[in-house]
Order: sequence, then structure tokens, then C-alpha cells
Amino acid sequence: MPAPELPRLARTRLYEQVAEQITAWIAANGLTAGDRLPPERELAQRLGVSRATLSQALVALEVIGVVTVRHGDGTVLADARAPRRIVEAIRAHAHRLPEVIDTRDALETKIAALAATRRTDDDLARIDEALAEMARDVEAGGRGLEGDERFHGAVTAAAHSLLLARLMDEIRDLVRETRIESLSQPGRPGDSLAHHRAIADAIRAGDAPAAADAMHAHVVLVSDVAVLRDGP
Repeated sequence: MPAPELPRLARTRLYEQVAEQITAWIAANGLTAGDRLPPERELAQRLGVSRATLSQALVALEVIGVVTVRHGDGTVLADARAPRRIVEAIRAHAHRLPEVIDTRDALETKIAALAATRRTDDDLARIDEALAEMARDVEAGGRGLEGDERFHGAVTAAAHSLLLARLMDEIRDLVRETRIESLSQPGRPGDSLAHHRAIADAIRAGDAPAAADAMHAHVVLVSDVAVLRDGP
């Protein structure tokens, strides 16, 4: 009788190992919430890893809420989590990502269509303000994270559906994870801004099918999050 196969152990990816190293370094140096980490070049040298792998590890840590990356202000510690929990948290994010994307598509596509038929002039003004905020940040070299979040909030408000707004609020933290990961990819902030403008144009025109299609295309773009995929 053949011996039962042993379960395969999940391979720890390099960026996961580096994420653990970073949190161990944080603990060893007594950093607390609000403290700033060294610049990426310096931290990569201290840990003996490439800048690319370090950046990937920092994205993973930002996605799970350990650090906050601020354009022009560096990386700031948000939660001094135990190193042994880091890989577990990163993999939990990866596991729930497809379901979060499906939920966004279902909710936000309908929200965009409703916004096109229900928006007021004030709603359009808030959408335009969010677009301008994101554009300023992206043009300055940032990711446009806050403007992105504000844009989707403004579109949700323009749908004037209390229940849909509540449902979006329920998944807000999960959506923020996908937003961070997506906007951390090279070229993605500009692409995302262009998608937002297409959504806004359809809403302004009162074209519900076009708004739904534009939002669906945007969520499809967001779902292509290669930063934390399987790799070295």
C-alpha cells in the first residue's frame, strides 16, 4: 500500500522573507507607530536585498497596515506587528483578493449606473474635485491614493443609495488593500486616472450603460495586481 503523500509546504517568497526581516528590524530598533523608516536605498543596504525586492516587501506591509507610504515623506510605521504574523497576513490578503474584486465589480458597476441617472451638480463637483486631487498627486510623482479613494466615495454618494453605500463601507478596508496594491504598480496611477475620467464623463452625460461599462473596465484593471503575485 503506497504511503500517503505529505502535504506540500507553501514556499516562502523572497519579498515575504524581506517583510519579516523589516518587521524584525523595526522591533530590534524599538520603533513605534509614527516613526519613520530609513529611505529605501539605505534600508535595502542594511538588509542586504535589492531595491526592487524591498519595494515589493514594503507594498505587502502597507497592504496589511503595518506601514504607510507617503509621497515626499517616506515610509512611516503604522502598526508594529510581530514578525511571525506577517506572512500569514500577506497570504490572507492574497486569498481574499479575488472575492473582493468580484464584490467591487458587482457593487460599483451598479453604483456608477445609478450615479449617471441620479447625480446632482454638487455630486459632479465632488467627483471633479477628487479627479483634480488625484491628478495633482500623480503629476507630482505620487500614486494618487487619497484622490482615488475620494473619487470612488464621490461616485458612491452620487448614486444616492443608502444600502449600496453601506455595503461599500463594509468592504472599505478590503478595497483599500486592493487600491494600494494596484496603484503601487509602475504606470498604474496614470492609467487609473484615465479610467476615472471616463467614468466621470459617462456620469456627467447621464449615460448609465456607459458609466457601468467604464466602471467594469476600471475594476478589471484594478484586478490585475501583479505586485504580490507568486514570484521570487
